[in-house]
Formats: sequence, C-alpha cells, structure tokens
Amino acid sequence: MPETDDNESLISHIEALRSTILKCLTAIAVVLPFTFFIAPKALNLFIDIIIAGSPVKLNYFSPMEVFLIQIKTAIILDIILCFPYIIIKVWDFVLPALYENEKKIIKPVIILSTTLFIAGMLFCTFVILPLIIRFGLSFATPNIQAVFGISNIVTLSLWMAVAFGAMFQIPLVVYYLIKFEVIEYETVSDKRPYVIVILLILAAIFTPPDVVSQILLFIPTYALFELGLLFARKSRK
Repeated sequence: MPETDDNESLISHIEALRSTILKCLTAIAVVLPFTFFIAPKALNLFIDIIIAGSPVKLNYFSPMEVFLIQIKTAIILDIILCFPYIIIKVWDFVLPALYENEKKIIKPVIILSTTLFIAGMLFCTFVILPLIIRFGLSFATPNIQAVFGISNIVTLSLWMAVAFGAMFQIPLVVYYLIKFEVIEYETVSDKRPYVIVILLILAAIFTPPDVVSQILLFIPTYALFELGLLFARKSRK
C-alpha cells in the first residue's frame, strides 16, 4: 500500500506539473498575437530611447532583417507580459511542498529578485545603452562615419539588458549568503580585492569584448555588492 500511495503521489505531481506547463504555454500563445501587433511600435520606442540625443540612424541590410527583429521583439514582450502569470502558476505548483518558514523566505526572494532584474534592465536601457551609442559616435571624423546596423544594436541591447538584470542579483545573493551564515561577513568584507576581480571577470563574460561595456557593468554591480554587504551587516545587528 505505501508503494501504491507513493506512485499515486508521483503521478499526481507529474499531472500538476503538466497542467502548470500547459497553462503557461497557453498564456504565451494567447498573448503572442497582441505582442506581434504592437512589436513595431515597441521596437521604435526602444530605439528612440537608446539613441535619444544622438544623430545616429539605424540601417538594415536585408529585406527580412527588420521583420525578424520584430518577431524577436514580439516574443520578448510576450514573455515579459506573461511573466507575472507564469510566476503565479509556478508558485502555486511549488507552494504545497513548502513548510511555512520556507514560504516566508522564498516569497520575498522571488519578489526582490524580479524587482532587481527589472531595475537592471531599465538602468541598462535608459542609462547605459545611450552612453555606449554616444561613445561609439565619438570616434566619427569627416572621413570616418558611423553606420549602425539595427540587428547589431538590438542584439547588443538585449544581451546587455539581460546581463545587467543578472548582475543586479549580486546584492541579494550576498545578503542571503551572509544572513544564513553560508559565508561570514568578515570573510567577504576582507576579500574585496578578490570580489573585484570576480566581478570584472563576470562583466567581461556578460558583455561584448570591449572595455567600456565591461566597466559600465562593473561599476553599478560593485556598488550593489557594497549595498548587499551594508544590509547584511545591519541584519546581523
């Protein structure tokens, strides 16, 4: 009997997981036509933001290039719009398996992590990307003119935005590692030179192979690391 109960429990969990995945995929499929409709305007708005104040014009070099970028934009918007629903469904699936103390820990972690990720993407879009565009234009001369391809700029922008969102998780990771005594505050505080090297390596991995992008990612990330240390120290007190 216990084995039968275990099998039934496993099957019920698999069915619940299957139902959760299907609901998430259905939501993505339902919203996709709407995001495909608004993708051209969203893409134009995004480009207006990152080239604001610059005389740059983006170019495309094949007939289908802009259309393919609009499809990518539609998919990304679809995932962003469906993300809260997906998180709720995943949370509903995981919730029954958690103890009360685990629920109290995981829920704020999810909220804070999502908030930091969005903040990192917005910071990159409104602050960092315009700086990179202006930096690239600064090399132009009467004999050397900048010609930016839309695919390169959009791909760079999306990659950088995701990189900033990921690196903005640093203070959360530091805070909870110290809070739950996985590592000691004094250990992290004394190893700042090593942390700087690690963050520089991560910035080099997450950004294109140019020093400017790496520095622009490293500076706010290190500031957030120090912020995580500050909160961890206060929580100990």
